Amino acid sequence: MTSTHSPQVTAAQLPELIASFYRETLGDDRLDTSSDFFEAGGDSLSAFQITARLQQAVGVEVPVALVFTYPSPEDLAMVVIADAGLS
Repeated sequence: MTSTHSPQVTAAQLPELIASFYRETLGDDRLDTSSDFFEAGGDSLSAFQITARLQQAVGVEVPVALVFTYPSPEDLAMVVIADAGLS
């Protein structure tokens, strides 16, 4: 991942923030940090929308492939936290 600017979110906030992106993008208020992107109806377009918002929030480039590899907000957050060096 490549840095784009300084992060606006902490590591502790990231799983819930990603879950909120899932809820808003996929239109399902029941989604939480353990929800699966695919089971919730996610597709490539929604993955791009989520990663674009995530990149703005954390200040690093987030490859869309990460959403497919780590489909829950908590798993995706762990990878982004490690790669972005969030604390």
